[in-house]
Amino acid sequence: MNEDVNIIRDILNGDIDSFKFLVQRYQKPVISMIKNIINDPHLCEDIAQDVFFAAFRKLKSFDSARSSFSTWLFTIAKNKSLNALKKKRILSINPIPEKADTNTPSENLQNKEFFDMLDKALYDLPVKQKVAFVLAEFENLPYQEIAQIQGVRTGTVKSRINRAKVKLAIALKGLNGDI
Repeated sequence: MNEDVNIIRDILNGDIDSFKFLVQRYQKPVISMIKNIINDPHLCEDIAQDVFFAAFRKLKSFDSARSSFSTWLFTIAKNKSLNALKKKRILSINPIPEKADTNTPSENLQNKEFFDMLDKALYDLPVKQKVAFVLAEFENLPYQEIAQIQGVRTGTVKSRINRAKVKLAIALKGLNGDI
């Protein structure tokens, strides 16, 4: 975004308060991406803080000719998330968000079972496949941007996402045949 470049220019020229605009713009997508990789809502907020702190410290190294700010920021978030996974090897299940419940108890149990199995299946994916899948399916990033974030070719991203979908489909196959 051209607006991001202008904000970055202002920050580098001494207006550090402008960084809050970047945080406000990207906080939710960064936390969402981290949450889907890490699968721990409490830890993801700490990692997101680290991401924005690292982005602020390294802002001078950002090159708008090489990538968009969002791609650069998601790359930092991916790396911080993978480092946290290596340190902790987290295995936790996200609770299903509370909403007005119009389902029967049987439907609630099926939904919980589905999301529990999905969380486990996502956790069991190889990290590179999981990251590519999360960025594509949950963050709706284009394959080219995912390729840039992961430092691979677009074809590799497509292959990783396809393999992830196949593994998830196999893992979730026992749920009434519907995914």
